Amino acid sequence: MYQKYKNAELVKPSGLDLKDRLVGVQRVTKVTKGGRAFGFSAIVVVGDENGVVGHGLGKSKDVASAIAKAVEDAKKNLVRIPLFKGTVPHEQKGKFGGARVNILPAAPGTGVIAGGAMRHVLEAVGVHDVLSKSQGSSNPHNVVKATFDALLQLRDANVVARQRGISLEKVFNG
Repeated sequence: MYQKYKNAELVKPSGLDLKDRLVGVQRVTKVTKGGRAFGFSAIVVVGDENGVVGHGLGKSKDVASAIAKAVEDAKKNLVRIPLFKGTVPHEQKGKFGGARVNILPAAPGTGVIAGGAMRHVLEAVGVHDVLSKSQGSSNPHNVVKATFDALLQLRDANVVARQRGISLEKVFNG
């Protein structure tokens, strides 16, 4: 799922205190010759609020089992996100489908300035101070995936120094 991200570190769910957040539940209808068949799809974000987060989609005939399936799916897709003093290390843009997101680091005490599905993802990661903007599609599925796109592109200063083969001081001072 995360093959196109070079620095995506997959995490096993064992030993983590994961909290799940329900982003949205949709009722879907399939029209058959016998009438309408109703089902539910749920999108859930799980995280330990310390840099580990995952998202999942569950579908079922009833809401409770759709949410349970979504939580199980989310636990299979956990990744580690680099955080820096309760915020993101640098500005990053992400996109998925018609959704575009922009995430900016913020000063301590700012809080999570994000709306809808983006807020659930950022809180599950454990970001305390961040500025963000969601543009384009407001479809929760696409906004969650666009937010993950942005978060998975984040790099720690130590990782940048290691990848470039230079010292940490040279990363900041040139």
